[in-house]
Amino acid sequence: MRPFLRSYAGYWDSGLSPYEVRVVPTGRAVLVINLGEPFAQVRRIGAPGTGSGRIGSMVVGLEDSPTLCVHRGGQEAIRLELTPLGAYRLFALPMGELAQHVVELHHILGPGAELLVERLAASRDWAERFDLLDGALLDRLGRGPDPAPEVGHAYHLLARTAGTIQVARICAEVGWSKGYLIRRFTEQIGLTPKTYGRVLRFDRAVRMLARGGATLAETSAVCGFYDQAHLNREFRALADTTPGRMLSARQVEGALTL
Repeated sequence: MRPFLRSYAGYWDSGLSPYEVRVVPTGRAVLVINLGEPFAQVRRIGAPGTGSGRIGSMVVGLEDSPTLCVHRGGQEAIRLELTPLGAYRLFALPMGELAQHVVELHHILGPGAELLVERLAASRDWAERFDLLDGALLDRLGRGPDPAPEVGHAYHLLARTAGTIQVARICAEVGWSKGYLIRRFTEQIGLTPKTYGRVLRFDRAVRMLARGGATLAETSAVCGFYDQAHLNREFRALADTTPGRMLSARQVEGALTL
């Protein structure tokens, strides 16, 4: 499964205190298998509506804005971050339909998802849990649709350049018009090429700053921002915070504590 995944972790929180975390865009889809208490709320910050309400196992499509997750404490889960092409194969549906949405797992994987979660929760051995989940995921990946070669090439161009390549250059590389590229890329990846590149630049900046040793000006130049002011605006737009506040937040599994 390595080509389709960016992270795969089981974790638990023995504390019973409620908490809130902010999940920022990464350019990856997320699958959460909830083995304990459900989330009290999952919602996109700044989006209309009240969010998901109580939700257990879920799929989160690609996003270009932050998501707030509220939990009562005592969480136990397995969390996977999938590449967009891996998610397209695993979920076997247009990724554009999942973008900016949080969906209950059984709506994506079907009625067998609830049985799988029950079996995972019943086992107290993490190695057995991972074996069960590996088998279920590999079976679906083996039967999933193949993305168009042109979409795959466009995705890899964006990934290799961390979102700095121009859309016109991608069109020239794959031999498609801009309109056709946008339509097919959005269908199979979930975001437009331009928006996906924007998310990748932001994600690279987050990781570069987290490693330390680079100033905001240096990070802006390396990651393809016009200047530091542009970097700050993108952090506001995609994470609803500043670079400094984000880096001072405590990191938890795939998220930032508020």
